[in-house]
Amino acid sequence: MHTIGRFAPSPSGRMHLGNVLCALLAWLSARQQNGEFLLRIEDLDEMRCPRSFADLIIDDLRWLGLDWDGEIPYQSERTAVYEKYEAILREKGLLYPCFCSRAALHAASAPHLSDGRVVYAGTCRDLTPEQVAEKRRKRAPATRVRVPERTITFTDGVYGAYTETLTEECGDFIIRRSDGVFAYQLAVVVDDGLSGVTEVVRGHDLIGSTPRQIWLYELFGFTPPNFIHIPLLCDHDGRRLSKRDEDLDLGLLREKFTPEQVIGALACAAGLTDTAEPVAAKELVKAFLWEKIPKHELYLPNVFRDIEKN
Repeated sequence: MHTIGRFAPSPSGRMHLGNVLCALLAWLSARQQNGEFLLRIEDLDEMRCPRSFADLIIDDLRWLGLDWDGEIPYQSERTAVYEKYEAILREKGLLYPCFCSRAALHAASAPHLSDGRVVYAGTCRDLTPEQVAEKRRKRAPATRVRVPERTITFTDGVYGAYTETLTEECGDFIIRRSDGVFAYQLAVVVDDGLSGVTEVVRGHDLIGSTPRQIWLYELFGFTPPNFIHIPLLCDHDGRRLSKRDEDLDLGLLREKFTPEQVIGALACAAGLTDTAEPVAAKELVKAFLWEKIPKHELYLPNVFRDIEKN
């Protein structure tokens, strides 16, 4: 099977080292298999994802030596495409309006999983047309999709078998927000399916999204890709890196390091090399193996920790 991998960043800020690690591993896997590597900009929320950040991500990837094939699609320009697939769910009778506030969703009476996720209690699932009309006068609804009582199992490329029962560990989920913006769950499935993506590499924090996405793939007639969830990159205190916390980004790193130094340090942190010696991304392709990637959390290389402290 011809491999088609991808990197799909959300341009809500400059890429940090965790983002770079994900891009690097996805790129190495695709190139090692002589496959294609796609780049997609996931800017569904245009208010939070200005084009200037997308331009910086594109420039940073070029600087790192991570190339891609074909044109770059922007999700903000694909609303009409997502609406076609929303209509498929509507025709199947799976959609309903949800008027619940964020506070209501996180109320103590709602089911919570051990990781803090809230399983939707179905408050709006069976509203009458009269109740819907009354609630619409007060607020615009989000759109939820009704999930079946089904258990989905897949084999992750790093963590092995993962199983989830949709009604118990997922619940009916939002596919379009109340402001009309499509949700990640629908958009990512549509875009990967239409692009023929066969391999999805992303952080382990997203593994819980995979069963519901596999279900959507099947509903839309797509073949689900192989999923590979990688361990998260953490700082010296064990906190995962994030844009929200303004962790080390490529803006600062490009002032102090070469691309080869960044790639070499991350390759060592991920178990691909024994030392953090500078290396170009293309030099890692031939010997790349997923078996080298550990299951435990990864930590910021010492050279970057020193900058973080300063």
